[in-house]
Amino acid sequence: MTGPLHDQTVLVIGRGSGLARAVTLAARDAGARVIAAGRNQETLAAAYAGEPCITTERVDLTDETSIAALGERLSVVDHVVSTASARARGRVADLERDAIRRSFDTKVIGPLMLAKHLAPRMPADGSIVIFSGVAASKIAVGTLGVAITNGAADVLARSLALELAPIRVNAVSPGVIDTGAWDGFGEQGKADYFADISARNPARRIGTVDDIANGVMFALTSTFLTGQTLHIDGGEPLT
Repeated sequence: MTGPLHDQTVLVIGRGSGLARAVTLAARDAGARVIAAGRNQETLAAAYAGEPCITTERVDLTDETSIAALGERLSVVDHVVSTASARARGRVADLERDAIRRSFDTKVIGPLMLAKHLAPRMPADGSIVIFSGVAASKIAVGTLGVAITNGAADVLARSLALELAPIRVNAVSPGVIDTGAWDGFGEQGKADYFADISARNPARRIGTVDDIANGVMFALTSTFLTGQTLHIDGGEPLT
């Protein structure tokens, strides 16, 4: 398959649905050989069964030994994308220490360990994309845990871009995206929330997984882009 990522290997860490799936399929369609990795390899294998040019691996971002072992198995990889997250929502009085630790472990320390173990196996023109999020740009009561995690991810991207150069490192910061992440609100609650966000943000709509996947593809293929956070959020922080 030809495309801007032809003959390159892209590692995408996350679930077999939502943002991770959209990124995986977009990278494959751009010509890459894609390795989808996550805690449950069996679930990933089922999710991508029959999809050409996509294989699966196991990795736990909260376990450095697991990350190091993945690096040993892969040997060489051109690009790494980490979409994994563990949200710690709630007001200060309700936040649990373990939830905050899981959030940082998954979205900040985990990607840092990915860089530690995979960057030495990447070519000079390789790249890493990690995920931040709109909560770091739009402070709101109840999202403190998410905000500080995402803020740290933004700083991590800039720091790694400098230290790992010429390997490029960028972050993608999604706004409210139509994924299963909001199903906990219930059908009507989710609809009401989406309607409120759509009415207020400048884009006047909710984001899609394709919006984010397109942003990731831009970061992977733009060879003069590094140390940046791409805010794909419909302008939500402006409201």
